[in-house]
Amino acid sequence: MSKGKKYVRNNVHWGNLISLMGTLAITLLVLPIFIWQYGAQLNWWVHGSLFVGFYIFSGMGITFGYHRLLAHLSFKVRWPVKMAALLGGATAMQDSALNWCSDHRRHHKHVDHEEDPYNIKKGFWHAHIGWIMFKPKVDPPHNNVKDLAADPMVVWQDRWWLHLGIIIGFGVPTLVGFLADGPIGALGGFLIGGCARLVAMHHGTFFINSLCHYIGKQPYSSSHTAKDSWITAIFTFGEGYHNFHHEFQHDYRNGVKPWQFDPTKWAAWTLDKLGLARDLRRVPDEKIMLAEISQKNEMLTEQLSSAPEPICEKAQALFSEAGKKLHSASEAWECAKSEYAKAAQKKLELTKEQLAELRIKLETAVVELREAMKQWHAAHRQLAVQLG
Repeated sequence: MSKGKKYVRNNVHWGNLISLMGTLAITLLVLPIFIWQYGAQLNWWVHGSLFVGFYIFSGMGITFGYHRLLAHLSFKVRWPVKMAALLGGATAMQDSALNWCSDHRRHHKHVDHEEDPYNIKKGFWHAHIGWIMFKPKVDPPHNNVKDLAADPMVVWQDRWWLHLGIIIGFGVPTLVGFLADGPIGALGGFLIGGCARLVAMHHGTFFINSLCHYIGKQPYSSSHTAKDSWITAIFTFGEGYHNFHHEFQHDYRNGVKPWQFDPTKWAAWTLDKLGLARDLRRVPDEKIMLAEISQKNEMLTEQLSSAPEPICEKAQALFSEAGKKLHSASEAWECAKSEYAKAAQKKLELTKEQLAELRIKLETAVVELREAMKQWHAAHRQLAVQLG
């Protein structure tokens, strides 16, 4: 949606409001009547493919392109892939990549606070759609996207995104529909591949800002409102694992577990293997496991403080000792990791033998950390049983 100041009157962004409500009304009111009257004349293989194909194209343009590639710099890609992502993002009609990334980086920096553009503390509907339709008269500065403002391809898309979004996102489905079914097919392409697809894409994305800050699990941190929702991940190409994302925002994965549905992660990994992407950023497994342990520890502490009966002192002592060992192993791992990273980046003048010693030290620290984690989990389970 365009953010041009000329469309804003009394904080109502009329361009956004009309676009959002207009496509929604067309999808809910006009499309059912059209299908009732002319559905039998349509080639549903064509129109179904248009809906699904453009939903994927625009959706991946946001999740792969705007979000992980540009907003978080989670990996790098060759220019044809970046161009495809920018074009796909334009068809999602959620503003240019430059503006979208500026809003999103502000969201991460100020999550749940006043400066957060889609602050859930202002209400579900504000986070979902209200922040788009009612905006300040003066746009916030773009000083948080200077890196993107220096990218000629991003700057080009910033200038032409609206035209591209209309021509590709609405014009192509209309043209394909016409070629398949004539004038009726053209209208069908506009309504199904254009409007209905856009409405589905909009609210799928908007649910990340609203629903994923409202309901779900918090396996990594409860210091913010972001939550994991596997249901939301299904129709947002993996974006639903939002608690993980807010803890480790630069990781190219959102669904970090092997069984979690994250097509955006799979696409980046595949492109990396094909030589079309590189420098995929990922958080060490140990750091992720430590975050999970920290969250479990916090929850257990709350349970202990509210336990109606005294808990076995032996179990508490074992748990406390396991916690101390884990803390010590974690510090040793962090130290070894930092030393090896500096050496690998040639910030330390070391011989090959010294570098090998640091590598062995790191590997040993990882083994000891994982053993400490194993002991902590055992002690945690024993104490959890005592709590019932």
